Amino acid sequence: MLFTPLSLRDVVLRNRIAVSPMCQYSAVDGLANDWHLVHLGARAVGGAGLVVFEATGVEARGRISPADLGLWNEAQVEPLARVLRFVEAQGSVACLQLAHAGRKASTRPPWDQGGAYLPPAQGGWVTVGPSPVPFAEGYAAPEPLSEAGLAELVQAFAGAARRARAAGFRAVEVHAAHGYLLHQFLSPLANQRTDRYGGSFENRSRFPCEVVAAVRREWPERLPVLVRISATDWLPGGWDVAEAVELSRKLKALGADLVDTSSGGLSPAARVPVGPGYQTAFAERIRREAGIATGAVGMIVSPEQADHVLRSGQADLVLLARELLRDPYFPLRAASALKAEHAWPKQYLRARP
Repeated sequence: MLFTPLSLRDVVLRNRIAVSPMCQYSAVDGLANDWHLVHLGARAVGGAGLVVFEATGVEARGRISPADLGLWNEAQVEPLARVLRFVEAQGSVACLQLAHAGRKASTRPPWDQGGAYLPPAQGGWVTVGPSPVPFAEGYAAPEPLSEAGLAELVQAFAGAARRARAAGFRAVEVHAAHGYLLHQFLSPLANQRTDRYGGSFENRSRFPCEVVAAVRREWPERLPVLVRISATDWLPGGWDVAEAVELSRKLKALGADLVDTSSGGLSPAARVPVGPGYQTAFAERIRREAGIATGAVGMIVSPEQADHVLRSGQADLVLLARELLRDPYFPLRAASALKAEHAWPKQYLRARP
């Protein structure tokens, strides 16, 4: 099952192993460089069916840190296209994650003071969000977005999608998880608005749905749109899996093709019961109740475990992050372990078991 191709619209993945988007904090002015080429290219050489590029800011203030990728101007297209061309030449499908960090923006890279908040006076910027509720102690309260500001951000996502297509990407993923801007609107713990973008589930989901609709309109009909969501905040009174199912139904109606199902990230106060496959049940429930393809992510570390997630109907795709940092050639190893057919790069044939 792990090595059964997966069709999403007109795009066919050679297997069901995806590189989960992992921020590298290695860009300058949002531009991709040699690090991104080698990092993402190695995972394509390793045999992944889908390579999702890291969270890419749709505007400069939407980056998590000053070292994030961006796609808010034309100069950022070709550096991404250079990486994409190598990834696709290895047989992988390249997907770009479109993102805005909202109140979690303007931080240092994680190896610099633990990724602490970066004030404007030290090279950071003023952050935005649904409400003036800071992410955590030490963070500034974000400026609440006006309706006009929200409309501008919808267009920023659409513009980034247009540039992603110009670069040659065959899939895009809208980032609505991990406590970033779209998730902030979804969660009643971060969204305390009283206008038509706050309060009820319908209102809280309005802005994320407007973004997905705009990206879908901009994206070619024959190519897939993925959406990453957090299925729960892991906090009382927060966003939960029942609302995640309902959102996924909305996303399907808007033309989304797969829900990449993660969890958490809204608050450092959450106590997440991390363990092998701890999020796959969310992917299974969304797949079953919303009738949409799902991706499962989170401590999937062995070929047998990944294969089981698919064979048991929990998801249609598995996304690996840390395991692919440890072993870029996990798909090649998995094919050997599962006795599945999988083409090796001709340069590596002498190493094939």
